[in-house]
Amino acid sequence: MKPAVSTLTISFEAPFWVGLYEREEEGLYQVCKIPFGAEPKDYEVYAFLQRHWKDLTFSPPLPAGTVPRARINPKRLQREIRKQLQTPAIGTKAQQALQLQHAQRVQTRKETARQKRTQAQHRRAALRREKHREKHRGH
Repeated sequence: MKPAVSTLTISFEAPFWVGLYEREEEGLYQVCKIPFGAEPKDYEVYAFLQRHWKDLTFSPPLPAGTVPRARINPKRLQREIRKQLQTPAIGTKAQQALQLQHAQRVQTRKETARQKRTQAQHRRAALRREKHREKHRGH
């Protein structure tokens, strides 16, 4: 059984603060983008995750990297965290996962819009036929 690894990176993407939650479990990588608005405090982020964890929409799972994670010295871990805070927030794998999620949302939105449009056309055609019949029916 592989360990589950998750990271939450909060960055400023004008005009909002955005959290990028990445998780890797059972060899699958998923990412979720969380808009915060104003700069969130640590306790606000913690409370948000506790309250809305089940509502988060993660990207479709992608195969995770096959690099095994070894136990890291705590001081080295702190240095790596400090270095990550200095680098840009969104990694390429996260960007790919978010783009895939966005593309799927766009596709489903297009499908539902197309279905609504055809239903409206059928409804209007039926209404026209009914009006036409009413006009030709003698009173």
